[in-house]
Amino acid sequence: MIAIAKDLQKESDRLDIAHKMMEVSMNGKLYLAPLKGDPGRVLDIGTGTGIWAMEMGDMHPKSDILGNDLSPIQPRWVPPNVHFEVDDVEADWTYSEKFDFIHCRTMGNAIQNWPRLVKQCYEFTKPGGWAEFVDIDLTWVSPDNTMSADSHCFRMNTEFIKATRNAGMEPSPGPLLEGLMKDAGFVNIHHQRNPLPVGTWPADKHLKEVGAWNYLQCTEGLEAFCYAIFTRTLGYTKEEVEVFCANARKELKDSKQHALFYLHICYGQKKS
Repeated sequence: MIAIAKDLQKESDRLDIAHKMMEVSMNGKLYLAPLKGDPGRVLDIGTGTGIWAMEMGDMHPKSDILGNDLSPIQPRWVPPNVHFEVDDVEADWTYSEKFDFIHCRTMGNAIQNWPRLVKQCYEFTKPGGWAEFVDIDLTWVSPDNTMSADSHCFRMNTEFIKATRNAGMEPSPGPLLEGLMKDAGFVNIHHQRNPLPVGTWPADKHLKEVGAWNYLQCTEGLEAFCYAIFTRTLGYTKEEVEVFCANARKELKDSKQHALFYLHICYGQKKS
C-alpha cells in the first residue's frame, strides 16, 4: 500500500522497511513463482523506491528488469540490467514485447480497476511465463482478543478501510487475487497467506522478526496513511488526526495487545 506522504524521504524509507518485512515473511525470497534460470524480461509494477527491481537485477544478471511507477523516486545508480520509467499502469499498456515474469506488490489504494490490471498482466505475459501478485488483507485481527474492537488501532483500521472504499479504491486486494488471476486466464495458480504480526509479541522466532519490521513500518507510516484520507473523506481536522495517531502509536507500544493482518502471495502461469 502506498501512503500519501507529507515527507517523501520518510515514506521512501517506510517502503524499504515494508520490503524487508515482506522479504522476511517470504523466508528471504523475492518471489515464490517457480522461475527457471534468469527470466528474460521482467516487469515490476508500482516499483516504488525500486528496491525489489534492483535486488532482482542483482539476483538475475542476465534478465532485463523494468520497474514502473507514477513517482520518479528511484535512485539514479542501479544495476546495469535494471531500468525505471514513469508510467500509469491503469492506462492502456503499449509495450512492444511481452514479459517472462510480471511482479505486482502492495498496490492496494493505488488501483481503481483490479480486473483490468490483472487482465493486462495476462495479455503482456509471454506464453509459459509467470505473474505474481503480493498484497495484503488490511483488516486487523487479534487472535487472542487482547486488542479490543474499540481500541484506537482497530477504529483507525476500520475508518481507513471505509474511507478508501468510499474513494473508489480497494485497501484489501489480497483475498481477491486468486479469483482475479483465474478470471484473467492464468493457470497453475498457487495462493498462500502469511500472517504479519504488528510487534514482537509472537513466541515463534520467525514471526517475531516479521512483527518487528511490521511494527516499524506501521508506526513510521501512521500519519502518512491517515492525513489525506481522513481529512478529505471523513472530515477529520489535522489536529484530530494527530491525536488519533498518537493514541494508536501508544497502543502499539503495549506488548500485551496483540494484532496482526495477512499478506497474500498469488502466482500463476500463462498457457504455453
